[in-house]
Amino acid sequence: PLTPGTGSTAGARRLSLKDATTLLKIPVLPISYADATPLLQALSGPVAPAGLRGALPLTYHVGPSMANVHMTVQSDWSRQPVYDVIATIKGSTEPDQWIVRGNHHDGWVFGAWDPLAGNIALMAEAKAIGGLLKQGWRPQRTLVYASWDGEEPGLLGSTEWAETHAAELQRKAVLYVNSDTNGRGFLGAGGSHSLQHLVNQVAAGVTDPETHVSVRERLRAHMLVAGSHKDAKPEVKMIAELAAAGGDLPIEALGSGSDYSAFLEHLGIASLDLGFGGEDDNGGIYHSRYDSFDHYVRFGDPSFEYGVALAKVAGHVVLRTANADVLPLRFVDFSRTLDRYVGELHKLVDSTRKATEQQHKLLDSRAFALDADPTRPVAPPERDSDMPAIDLGLLDRAAKQLAQSAKAYQAAYDKRAAAGFVLAATQRQQLDRLIGSMEQRLTDPSGLPGRTWFKHMIYAPGMLTGYDVKTVPGVREALESRRWGEASHYAADTARVLDRYRAQLDRLTALLNR
Repeated sequence: PLTPGTGSTAGARRLSLKDATTLLKIPVLPISYADATPLLQALSGPVAPAGLRGALPLTYHVGPSMANVHMTVQSDWSRQPVYDVIATIKGSTEPDQWIVRGNHHDGWVFGAWDPLAGNIALMAEAKAIGGLLKQGWRPQRTLVYASWDGEEPGLLGSTEWAETHAAELQRKAVLYVNSDTNGRGFLGAGGSHSLQHLVNQVAAGVTDPETHVSVRERLRAHMLVAGSHKDAKPEVKMIAELAAAGGDLPIEALGSGSDYSAFLEHLGIASLDLGFGGEDDNGGIYHSRYDSFDHYVRFGDPSFEYGVALAKVAGHVVLRTANADVLPLRFVDFSRTLDRYVGELHKLVDSTRKATEQQHKLLDSRAFALDADPTRPVAPPERDSDMPAIDLGLLDRAAKQLAQSAKAYQAAYDKRAAAGFVLAATQRQQLDRLIGSMEQRLTDPSGLPGRTWFKHMIYAPGMLTGYDVKTVPGVREALESRRWGEASHYAADTARVLDRYRAQLDRLTALLNR
């Protein structure tokens, strides 16, 4: 937090604590239910509405209170080292193309589920690859295995390492594969949508330990059932429709909350986050002393079979990429996903306009005032600003042209693949260099509004959504916050980024057709 954008090394220039915008100025500390109970009991005033009540055996009030609380705040602001563990296997033919595989090793208290369940899978992969090395095998591309420190206090180990080596990573890293928590259940996969086909290929070849079908087919069944519930959210139903179509399953877009953030959203390196879960009964133990080995072997993954499954999925993604004739990214999947995101923006514009018009009608007719309980007067809402015309035309055009370019690239790629990728060494290196840097074309050096460290114009955590993703965030959040001028501005900026992406994709197609 004191060296934004650069690595926190010994000689780095640092902000003062008062100038660090990411450090909270009001002390915040999670406390136990036992410590919270006397504080909640001391509150008086109106009874809290249902949405603000917890489950403790007391009556919840919203305050104020005559009670005084005496607090002593002791903060240790000294700098302490974090310890990343990095192991590198140099590639035999393409040593300057890196696949980075990471999981953090630090945890709150014992951290059996978060993060050690994922870290032991990473270690199993490393052990298996080490066995191959002893037999004389080497990957074509360089493998970098990393066990990060300092994830829980704020993704520190991975972020500072990525910032320290930013220039080299942007020249050489072609893929980052992350994992974190892991347990019984279904495969969860999120990341760059150009990697969606690769994930599906690997998932189709790994057997689910409980059902003995592929982890992809079990995930498909899970998506279909989730979408069949009558109260399923629209996005869950949409995913079920995609799953029902057969073929590849959709992967999620990434927000934040784990160590992929610096690679994907700051440096623009194609990234994946992988892990199993959904049946591991982790509720209530997250970030607590109860996330222990005993709990994990009773409820998380008693046989450790899903640790093996994660090692197989992540390990095969790493090895397929390391030894592919040409880097296995498929841009038509990104293009189709982008079309969906742009369609969502149009729906957001329409729904916001309708909601604004409805609010104005209610205010003009004094409906809010007439509806209010006279004994509990509530002021009507402030009148929303009029909504001007929002021009998404540049974004529409950019998405449409990208779709055409992605189809052309895929046709050229398939033709070459059918012929066995007979390419000159220089042509292959040119292809890989361009493919490996495609994700960087989706970044803007100026960053996103209110959080300029985040450079990716398609994926970012929301300003007010914690870890949850906002896609096409500059435009979407401007619309949601009714910043109309900013919405049009970022629509144009995002279109320019997509045009750069498309131009590089066209260069790739020309290389394949040469």
